[in-house]
Amino acid sequence: MIRKWQWELSVLIWLVLFVVCISLIFGHLSILLLILVIALFAYQIREIHQFERSLRMGVIKDNRKARGIWDEIYYQLYKIKKSEKRRKKKLSKMIDRFRKATDALPDAAVVLGKNTELEWINKAAKDVLGLKKSDKGQRVANLIRSPSFVNFLAQSDFSKNISIISPVNENIILQITVVPYGVDQRLLIAQDITQLKNMERMRKDFVANVSHELRTPLTVLKGYLETLQVMDEGSAPLYMKSIDQMCEQTERMQFLVNDLLLLARLETQEKNVDCVNVPELLHQIYHEGDVMEKSKGRIELVCESMANLMGDEQELRSAFTNLVVNALNYSPEDTIVKVRWKKVADKACIFEVIDQGEGIASSDIPRITERFYRVDVARSKKKSGTGLGLAIVKHVLVRHDAQLLIDSELGKGSCFSCVFPQQRIC
Repeated sequence: MIRKWQWELSVLIWLVLFVVCISLIFGHLSILLLILVIALFAYQIREIHQFERSLRMGVIKDNRKARGIWDEIYYQLYKIKKSEKRRKKKLSKMIDRFRKATDALPDAAVVLGKNTELEWINKAAKDVLGLKKSDKGQRVANLIRSPSFVNFLAQSDFSKNISIISPVNENIILQITVVPYGVDQRLLIAQDITQLKNMERMRKDFVANVSHELRTPLTVLKGYLETLQVMDEGSAPLYMKSIDQMCEQTERMQFLVNDLLLLARLETQEKNVDCVNVPELLHQIYHEGDVMEKSKGRIELVCESMANLMGDEQELRSAFTNLVVNALNYSPEDTIVKVRWKKVADKACIFEVIDQGEGIASSDIPRITERFYRVDVARSKKKSGTGLGLAIVKHVLVRHDAQLLIDSELGKGSCFSCVFPQQRIC
């Protein structure tokens, strides 16, 4: 570049010297210098015109006809264009590979713009969502008209996912996940979960059917065992101990069957919504036989609010009773279990059960609401139970738009909080 400028400067100097020499012979130096300036200006105008024309036509070549600085400008632009062409070719190959890869995906992928308008789809999106390339630019809510999907997009809370029926095949169930990325862009993933849903339904049906079929033989067995207890009073101690153990295990099996049936109902039956008088319900639970048998004056009931909840009274009774009984079972007999119903500043209502028991390790807290999960095998042998109590609590709270919070520390007890949102208060 420096050499080109030096060449331009040297040419200008030689031209000026030539004009000066001519003026020494013929005179009129100023006129000759003016003519030189006009000629150089005209030359630059012509070069600029050719350069603008090349840019407009998109044809930038290594113009060796140009002289001086223009030669260097054409050459540098030619290098830039050539490099850009290589980058475009490389990018085109990458995009082509990306499209082939996404088309091979079994899940539908859709790129959405700022206003959820369609920008790009893969092959699976055409098959399970019925979208077309010609739909580009349209809002996806106008193309997929499922009410739950439309509400999901309107709420803009993409931390969760939803399940919908495929718009093109009612036998296909899709799980929709939206992932925000970039600037005002979202990636919508639709996964076919039909088989998973069918397996889950089969599992629920199996558990419900088996539990239902077990009730009759267990009832008959328990009846005969109770009869034997009465008839054989005074028999050999070993014989009576065996009968008592069989009665105890039969009763435990009945509790397990009842809990499994309750879970099956919670997962399948429609929600029953009434205005439930929670303070009155808590006083009823306090005086119930099962709780009173375990409490022996250990429960401290505090109703700081008279707020009621919209929901199912029997389901709430089951959830609250399970939490209270668990607290009584897993805390020393000489300690108090606090049961509190209160309303907090953000207008949510909270049901709390606080015990002074053994506590729960932080690693176990995420799993204790799973079915049959036991925190400590040694402790489980000492405490009778079905392992379904907290699973029932979790399902009831989900059906009431509530959340279960667990704050616990080993050796210092636990606090179970059921947080009900404002819209549930009646």
